Amino acid sequence: MQTNLAYQEEFREELINGEIVAMSPAASNHNRIGGNIYYLFRKYLEGKLCEPFGDGEAVYLTETDHFIPDFMIVCDPDKIKGDGVHGAPDLVVEVLSPGTAKNDRGRKMEVYGKCGVREYWIVSPNEKTVEQYIQDSGRLVLSGVYFVPPDYTPEKELAGIAKEFRCSLFDDLTIRLEDIFLRVQ
Repeated sequence: MQTNLAYQEEFREELINGEIVAMSPAASNHNRIGGNIYYLFRKYLEGKLCEPFGDGEAVYLTETDHFIPDFMIVCDPDKIKGDGVHGAPDLVVEVLSPGTAKNDRGRKMEVYGKCGVREYWIVSPNEKTVEQYIQDSGRLVLSGVYFVPPDYTPEKELAGIAKEFRCSLFDDLTIRLEDIFLRVQ
């Protein structure tokens, strides 16, 4: 019997509040966004202490919370072990999927905040938005919402819409929305 090796499902799981939660496979736009963010930070962090991690790297935060974020940056190399990151990353990015939005905005955001994640982004492929949250005494507080305006937006309104923002971790890094959403349909 011959098997088709081109089609193999990879099942991944997270531990959220002590419950095993299966992760669904990422769609093309989800993968594009994650790859675009990784590329931006990989170039910027070359030769620096902080290290970027793309989708697939586990982060162990509590006994009952082990997540696999879509992207993260870790600036403390002692947290990086052979099986993943042990302790709070400095930046975490979650790209929304219909099945993950509740956890990304709920329990995961709460745990990221309590454990000391300094900055957290929630990225919506459908709305082409980035919500930026900043650490404030054990919780993550919304700092800004950035979006790519629809094509039908009148020219006079475009002038007031931010096309870029700064990551709070790095004063000299400007994030352009067009780079995050490059080739996203």
